[in-house]
Amino acid sequence: MIEINRHILPNGLRVVHNRNAATQMAAVNLLYRVGSKNEDADSTGLAHLLEHLMFGGSENAPDFDRKLQNAGGECNAWTNSDITNYYETVPSYNIETALWLESDRMQNLLLTDKSLEVQRSVVMEEFKQRCLNTPYGDSGHHWRKIAYKEHPYRWPVIGEKLEHIENVTAERVRSFYRRFYSPDNAILSIVGNMDADEAFRLAEKWFGDIPASGFVHPALPVEPVQTEARSLRVAKDVPHDMLVRIYHMCDRMHADYQTCDLLSDVLSNGRSSRFYRNILMRGNLVSSVDASITGDIDAGVLIVKAHLLPGVGYKAVEDAIDAEIDAVLSGKVDAWEIEKNVNRFESNALFTNINNDDRAANLGYYEALGDVEMINSEVGRYRQITPKKLAEVAAAVLRPENCTTLYYESNRK
Repeated sequence: MIEINRHILPNGLRVVHNRNAATQMAAVNLLYRVGSKNEDADSTGLAHLLEHLMFGGSENAPDFDRKLQNAGGECNAWTNSDITNYYETVPSYNIETALWLESDRMQNLLLTDKSLEVQRSVVMEEFKQRCLNTPYGDSGHHWRKIAYKEHPYRWPVIGEKLEHIENVTAERVRSFYRRFYSPDNAILSIVGNMDADEAFRLAEKWFGDIPASGFVHPALPVEPVQTEARSLRVAKDVPHDMLVRIYHMCDRMHADYQTCDLLSDVLSNGRSSRFYRNILMRGNLVSSVDASITGDIDAGVLIVKAHLLPGVGYKAVEDAIDAEIDAVLSGKVDAWEIEKNVNRFESNALFTNINNDDRAANLGYYEALGDVEMINSEVGRYRQITPKKLAEVAAAVLRPENCTTLYYESNRK
């Protein structure tokens, strides 16, 4: 059980704390409630670009990395569709260095034309490497555009088009920064060998004077219910054909979320999973097959992906996948399959929360969801899932009319 302490500063910054007396290291995690879903359709990739720019230095710390390294610290960050997350791990006696650095770049980031040009080039090269020059790298661009019609999940985190990054103006970046990088849009997590009063005092010392922006997130468009199957075929210079199926599912806080997650695990997590035993191990259909969920805060998707062996047609693979789906729908999932995957989730959760940095990140994430105590209680939600419940949720999600299929074909034939 992780003991959690919460405090909200007058400027709206939410602070969560956990004391870990087992180590002399401390973790500082700052989560901003901004991701690619908060971008405009004509200027995507901004959240990810700004993540890069946040390491370009601030008014009082023009060399962020050097200041942190001199304090014995390490740092990193990541962006997804919903949030942007920054974290530092430092010796406990140097925790104020991390807090000072984060507070300074929250309000005094050096968004110069030069830093923008440098990071723009970095992100453009990342876009080219990951999406344009890697086999199947643009598959997410394709399926998102057909699976989503309204919600901004319809473009990837890195951006919909390379031109959006290439053409973004410095003023647009600065406006995005001013809008979302404020204490009332952030969650500060502190994990280390200090009590809650000290953590809250330090949070007040370093962040208390930063004014709130008063920005209110506008309601995002709700994705309409998909009522008919959709499909898209693309042909690219890739080694083999790939099949991707996309099924719409519930949002992160819906009561069925854990069941959808477990459904993907029953289908493909581990060597005893159904896809592995009954499709991959047949040895004559696919080189890989898996199922996963995006885990988005708003209504996300369940993804089934398979790489076909040479000479295998799509119908044979789809028939094999459908046979496993039909078995789940008919209630042929044994209790041990559920228990095995719930045990795996619990084990992963326990091991993840051993490290200060991961624990701090998880505390911030659950606080962003609106229920930080879920870090202790979510395993219990998985424990309540029965084979009957799994079949019911699978029937609601894995409907043919709720499916978008991407046929990503090799043109080397």
